[in-house]
Amino acid sequence: MPNVLLNQRLSAGQHADKMADYMREGEARALRLGNRGSIKLDAAGKLEQSILDAYLEHGFYVFENVIDQDEVGELRADVERIIAGAPIKPGANMDALGRPAIGGEFKRDTFRLAKPLSDPVGGTTKNLGRHPVKMQEPSPAKDAPSWIIQRLVGNLQTMDSCLRLYGHAGLLSVAEAVNGPDFVPFNEVAFVKEAGLGVSIAWHRDGTTHWDSPDWDELAHGFNFMCQLYRSTPGNGVWVLPGTHKQPNVDIKDLITQSGSEQIDGAVPMVCGPGDVIISNRQVIHGSFANTSPDRRITLNMGFYPRHRVLGVSTTRLDKTVETYGEDRLNERSRMIAVAVDARRQRFPHESQYCYQPLLGEEELNRWNETTRRTVVHDYNVRDVHI
Repeated sequence: MPNVLLNQRLSAGQHADKMADYMREGEARALRLGNRGSIKLDAAGKLEQSILDAYLEHGFYVFENVIDQDEVGELRADVERIIAGAPIKPGANMDALGRPAIGGEFKRDTFRLAKPLSDPVGGTTKNLGRHPVKMQEPSPAKDAPSWIIQRLVGNLQTMDSCLRLYGHAGLLSVAEAVNGPDFVPFNEVAFVKEAGLGVSIAWHRDGTTHWDSPDWDELAHGFNFMCQLYRSTPGNGVWVLPGTHKQPNVDIKDLITQSGSEQIDGAVPMVCGPGDVIISNRQVIHGSFANTSPDRRITLNMGFYPRHRVLGVSTTRLDKTVETYGEDRLNERSRMIAVAVDARRQRFPHESQYCYQPLLGEEELNRWNETTRRTVVHDYNVRDVHI
């Protein structure tokens, strides 16, 4: 039975205690779903059908042991370097050591900051109002910092290890299996959920464009890969309501009312270990609770769409700007895939290399070098695609 009341202000410890039963039961449900295992490709490089079927049924799948621990270490080191260079508060241009904050050379901010254990968007009109109910905001410890990092933005231009991960042949083969060989990028961010500090992300579903389209289907708004650098647990991880990616009309407010609290009945946490990668449908209802657990989570998100869901489409982005995506625009943004494939080839020459069909024959233009760092990678995320 849910026992966290939305109008109570609990301490971090009280919040963790109140959530314990729900989290234990949710984890047990998650592990019974049968939607986890390694990436399995056939001789032609195609994803095993049983994996695709499980993803289509539940709206997510946990790929285990995708990234070896040496590469996880490289990714962690890069993330730590970026975190250490964060501004001390919103609008500041210096880090905690008095150095210029990282990211000043880019057109888009590299960091999103928030108050500890807060819910920055729930119950507001932010993000086009897609987070309708505010989550519980426990009181942080007295020695908690005033501001914490919620999200890192533009990972592929700030961390070479993330660019190499983006070119991972197994993951790109999964993207092709789900979205077709001409798939296109969404965006790349890192979610930072520090132990005892990390913010909640109120229940929502992604995608703002195709809900009323006559040809809407369960794959209309694409998916995110969620690459885990630490354990993803019930306390620090993302929760989903399995199967809701197949339902065009779901009232999140009503679900929370029926459940009696933000502990939505039937939801499960996407639990996994470091080096595992989750594929999560953007249409599935999902969210995360304030991280009052003792466990840190850092998740590298990389999203992709079916090209036919984006090409020629006009849409309102989350910042309320309107944009139309033409062929040239998509191909320019998609060069990041080709550059990443080459970056990975250079770092891991023993691995098989993915062939991205839309840019076949343009390999020399998309070699990873200092020229493409300047002309393709720098400020690549101003060309992010949002539907």
